[in-house]
Amino acid sequence: MALCVPACSPAVRLCQKLNRLKTLEDDVMATSLKRCLSTLDLALLGVGGMVGSGLYVLTGTVAKDTAGPAVVLSFLIAGIASLMAALCYAEFGARVPKTGSAYMFTYVSVGEIWAFLIGWNVILEYMIGGAAVARAWSGYLDSIFNHRIQNFTESHVMRWDVPFIAHYPDLLAAGILVVASIFISFGVRVSSWLNHIFSAVSMVVITFILVFGFMLADPANWSAREGGFAPYGLSGVMAGTATCFYAFVGFDVIAASSEEARDPQKAIPIATAISLALAATAYILVSTVLTLMVPWHTLDPNSALSDAFFRRGYSWAGFIVAVGSICAMNTVLLSNLFSLPRIVYAMSEDGLFFPIFSRVNPVTKVPVIAILVFGSLMAFLALIFDLEALVQFLSIGTLLAYTFVAASIIVLRFQPEKTASASGGGGTKTDASSMASPNQPVVPSDPGMTRSETQTLAQEAGELKEYESFSDKLQLVEREKAVRERRAPGMLKACWEPYLGRLLGDCEPGDVVTFSVTALMVSAVSLCAVVVFGNSHLHLPMWSFILLVVVFSLAFLISLVLIWAHEQQNKTKTFQVPLVPFVPGASILLNVFLMLKLSLLTWLRFTIWLAAGLLVYFGYGIWHSKEGLRELQGNDVSARYVVLPSGSLVETVQNVQPEGHTHTHASQTTHTSATNDPQANK
Repeated sequence: MALCVPACSPAVRLCQKLNRLKTLEDDVMATSLKRCLSTLDLALLGVGGMVGSGLYVLTGTVAKDTAGPAVVLSFLIAGIASLMAALCYAEFGARVPKTGSAYMFTYVSVGEIWAFLIGWNVILEYMIGGAAVARAWSGYLDSIFNHRIQNFTESHVMRWDVPFIAHYPDLLAAGILVVASIFISFGVRVSSWLNHIFSAVSMVVITFILVFGFMLADPANWSAREGGFAPYGLSGVMAGTATCFYAFVGFDVIAASSEEARDPQKAIPIATAISLALAATAYILVSTVLTLMVPWHTLDPNSALSDAFFRRGYSWAGFIVAVGSICAMNTVLLSNLFSLPRIVYAMSEDGLFFPIFSRVNPVTKVPVIAILVFGSLMAFLALIFDLEALVQFLSIGTLLAYTFVAASIIVLRFQPEKTASASGGGGTKTDASSMASPNQPVVPSDPGMTRSETQTLAQEAGELKEYESFSDKLQLVEREKAVRERRAPGMLKACWEPYLGRLLGDCEPGDVVTFSVTALMVSAVSLCAVVVFGNSHLHLPMWSFILLVVVFSLAFLISLVLIWAHEQQNKTKTFQVPLVPFVPGASILLNVFLMLKLSLLTWLRFTIWLAAGLLVYFGYGIWHSKEGLRELQGNDVSARYVVLPSGSLVETVQNVQPEGHTHTHASQTTHTSATNDPQANK
């Protein structure tokens, strides 16, 4: 057995490297970027990221092929489901106001390799999303001019017939991406004002559609004669919800911009709520107008709104709709080009990606090299791939990021608070109780009690000893009892102690929560796999299908209850997700379900990209990680603990010198000074 420990130590060290957490600086507001975005700027960025071509295309497609007029309910349910993920992003963006979005949130709470893989997949997601929007923008503009652009390119430039790529190079799509990248490299204010202009035009057009559309509305189009409100039933509504959920992808641009927000603690949650509410309202009202103007089964999926106005005799309105559609796609394009370089910047700033991408222009205060390089890569994708091939790969990276951010919220909320002395720095840091004078009563120490609470209790205890009244003594006893019962985050709640104390009482704070989150993820994947593939691919008998659903559902619920049975961190001044762990748990379940509904080809491409990311991480990132360098610098420090006669536990930190050196430097840090020994309190 003794021989096994040295043999396993390299594997243990590797696991520690892969799961090391990012250490945040004391001043989380310090940044080399420019903090200039207001709540309005962030809200319009979020609206621009969500309300794009989907408003003009997705509404008609889902209404005709999936849900009918009940597409209104599909958008409503999808908006509520997106709200769960958006709340998780809002809490993280307020607590960790650093650029990087899901990558940064995962790095702070889950581990390095998971953060790298999330960032790696989000990079691909943004590149493909931007290229797809540019392709759609080009195709929409080309259709206005009766496909003259495509015909000219095929006849005068080139045409090829190669599988998986477009029949002709889309020079217009590539060109708009290059131009947009140049504008964004001018600085965040330029990007914000461009987004303001396009968002304002888009909202004016949406208002026109709603006002004029409701004037042309005919309630008979929802009648039983036309198939009724929900012709595809509840299953159609839920299938439409799965598709409509992707319409709200884009609010994460707000969290990605938190390092450039003036007051991220307030602005991020407010902007997230405003943008999601505006986007959901726009989708619900436009789909209502569309299905009331013309019968849902006669809609044109490619240009539903323009066609609806044309069929009602107002063909001129189609031009206004086209202008709104192009402006909406411009905002999505800016959102992708705005977010992508900042995630690359965050990864390279942490040493996990090539350092050239972390260079910030001293004038514009943006990572210009990252913007131009990845904008050019996005333009190359738009140049050679067609829209269908690009869209097939969308969403899996975003859904994976949503899943990890929701899990990170649970881990962070129940994580034991780190003391300042844990950093191993020099100087003495002593609890208030250990600093009490001999004439003052010693107040019991509790790991969940803050320094100010301890000092206040010590002062009140001294006052109570001075007056010696029975009521004052009783008040002191009750106060000391409340302090003892207050528990640190990650510890089992007192009310659960009689039931689970014997089973979980010996675990370290936070360990049970970490294990339960892992069990939550495994049970969610298993449950969704049975629901999605149980009848279609696995051909399970009904009894085994029901049994597996019940077993995995119970495992999921038990994991949630075990997490809930532990103490959370005290409320902070920043926004917090309500009903943790239930809201993040529901978000995890929904995201996993939607991921398993994606095609096999999407998963195959995702696996290939993931393998490429692992090569980059193990070939470069793990060796240049700044957290790894910080650990190497801390390896020349050792610590030992001594118990003083007074009962105080003192940590002595010493620098380790090579053999032959006798000089050492020690600094003492007092962690805990209270003791249960009555002699020590005399």
